[in-house]
Amino acid sequence: MSNGADALLFSYGTLQLASVQLSQFGRLLEGSDDTLHGWRQTEITIRDPDVLEASGIEVHLALVPDADAPPITGKVFRLTPEELAAADVYESENYVRVEAPLASGATAWVYVKA
Repeated sequence: MSNGADALLFSYGTLQLASVQLSQFGRLLEGSDDTLHGWRQTEITIRDPDVLEASGIEVHLALVPDADAPPITGKVFRLTPEELAAADVYESENYVRVEAPLASGATAWVYVKA
């Protein structure tokens, strides 16, 4: 990849927001639609002031394992290692990053509830 991006990240929430992308990565990301199976969405309350400032949203989505849950649609972004590290900082103590297979056949990082 010519731009140095080599990590796939599946986003189902605030990482799709332009304000979050600009604050965390300094650019707008181009993503492709994909779907994740085996997880259920839940809500968590965010307390981190930097995350609240970037997203403008106090209640964020999080994922918990659930084989019977409906599929989750989202965007897959290609990130550099530095951008993936910035995403880790943004997701902070509320999430852990795991690899998950997507409906497209790709495997991507996804943030799930810690």
